[in-house]
Amino acid sequence: MRLHTAEQAARYAPWWGGPTWDRIFRDRVAEHPNRTAIVDPPNRDTLMDGAPKRLTWAELDAYVDALAAVLLDRGVVRDTVVGVQLPNSVELAAAYLAITRLGAIATPFPVQYREFELEELARLADVRVFVTATRAGSWPAAEAIVGLPLSGLRAVLAFGDDVPEGVTALDVACATASTRLLDRYPNGLDTDSGDCVTICWTSGTEAVPKGVPRCPDDWAPMALGSIDAAELTDRDVLLNPFPMVNMAGIAGMFLPWLMTGAVLVQHHPFDPGVFLGQLVAEQVTYTVVPPALLTTMLRRDDLPIGALASLRVVGSGSAPLTEEMTAGWAERFGIEVINYFGSNEGASLAADPGTVPDHRDRAHYFPRFGSPGHTWSNRASHGMRSRLVDLATELEITEVGVPGELRLKGPGVFSGYVTRDPQARMAAFDEDGWFRTGDMFAYAADASGDPCWLRYVDRAKDIVVRGGMNISAAEVEGHLVAHPAIAEAAIVALPDAVLGERACAVVVVAPGERTPTLAELTAFLRGRHIAVYKLPERLEAVEALPRNPVGKVRKAQLRARFAESAAGPASAPAGSAAGPGASTVPAVEDRPEGGDS
Repeated sequence: MRLHTAEQAARYAPWWGGPTWDRIFRDRVAEHPNRTAIVDPPNRDTLMDGAPKRLTWAELDAYVDALAAVLLDRGVVRDTVVGVQLPNSVELAAAYLAITRLGAIATPFPVQYREFELEELARLADVRVFVTATRAGSWPAAEAIVGLPLSGLRAVLAFGDDVPEGVTALDVACATASTRLLDRYPNGLDTDSGDCVTICWTSGTEAVPKGVPRCPDDWAPMALGSIDAAELTDRDVLLNPFPMVNMAGIAGMFLPWLMTGAVLVQHHPFDPGVFLGQLVAEQVTYTVVPPALLTTMLRRDDLPIGALASLRVVGSGSAPLTEEMTAGWAERFGIEVINYFGSNEGASLAADPGTVPDHRDRAHYFPRFGSPGHTWSNRASHGMRSRLVDLATELEITEVGVPGELRLKGPGVFSGYVTRDPQARMAAFDEDGWFRTGDMFAYAADASGDPCWLRYVDRAKDIVVRGGMNISAAEVEGHLVAHPAIAEAAIVALPDAVLGERACAVVVVAPGERTPTLAELTAFLRGRHIAVYKLPERLEAVEALPRNPVGKVRKAQLRARFAESAAGPASAPAGSAAGPGASTVPAVEDRPEGGDS
């Protein structure tokens, strides 16, 4: 399924037309067949069944062949959409490579998703086959997926023990697979770097989910941005703590690994002890860590000896960085911090030593990729055009310091949403074809006075970014008002020292009804089978929601009103009472530590 028009392909010909993912993978196998390619987390048994794997490129290739043969036998061919729900593991990388080897399309789902999200999104993407595990942590993933009422679902395949009825046991199937049919299959397979390989999911601003289809051509500029910012080569060891299901995990780790031939070490959910142990044991040279955790590590005096000895550069993002952290890591550890900003749809900015040299400036500014009269060495900028637009007037902003929505054109921008909402599909781009990022920036000048930087201001989108995972406020609000005691609801983001933001539910109770407790409300939401990370972690009841003259809820007022006391309730231990908005934090195994914005 080609994603872009012939006109777009011609326009971006200097940057498109590269190799497919399978071609890139086969090249790495040929170059270094006996070199280590990928390593499981040592605590794999907390994520899924099976002993941790450590595979060379040749061993991974054989594993991918076996998995592809099993998928082909289950009817996976060109353009078949395969749902994938797996923890960060060798199996997740192998699944992507096996699916794309067949010319099929992978649509990955975070392991936090439950029946509600899986059913809705699988139906929207027309998923025909699911690859999962018998359990993801403590959740029986395979059993839940095989029970989904999806008429088009032909097969569910699962790694792990105790495979439920109606599910193919992948460990056994791969061990006994014959590649006879697979050997003949690619002969007539005319895959192209413009063919869709993934459909990732983004919450955005609406309750209606949206899929982001991408091909190797438009993934490559985003991956090159990470490769160039961190100066990655085949001698690097990458430690991946972000879920490998969207922009941060795929463009930030999976593709840089594949394109350079480095070593990929898997990790997630974030466990500080395991993470530090992997840094030492695997001699990691590059990783990405949420800002709050980098600050915590900087302030610690008890880091294990040699924990950071091999690390030469670290990336961060999904929340604003601080000067203390970016400068502190360079001064104390001699390690550069890269400030990343990106989205599934194709926004890709990287403030690194080459683009923003000063450590303190790097906490606030990004290179203005696409700025007139300025070129950047980072290949994410090649072919990109950007501008800021006043949302009220739709006029382009040219002055320094004036906020506007960032809009983009370029070879890394996606083709359009997969969604049932035609309005959302059309609203992604303005009348001139610029992608509306929904993020507010202002131009800023560097030391020479050149307005070649961007300063992040705020989100125009109504989302909560919890540990890098986007929570659509409108979606959760829709579930909340289904509760018989809730007349109106607003979800707002409150600051959190560890996860960046947590969701606070501000509700108006229906006349004659008792105000539910947070525990009662989250139990109600769990009963609707939504992902646990979307559950509000604070509850506030008000007589009325503040609104502007046209009836829109003034969420800035709500955030300001409740932000001062956010540190107490949002950080309270599970089951504790934290004042009038008693907070129950989800269990540790359900927390989506890490992710992208």
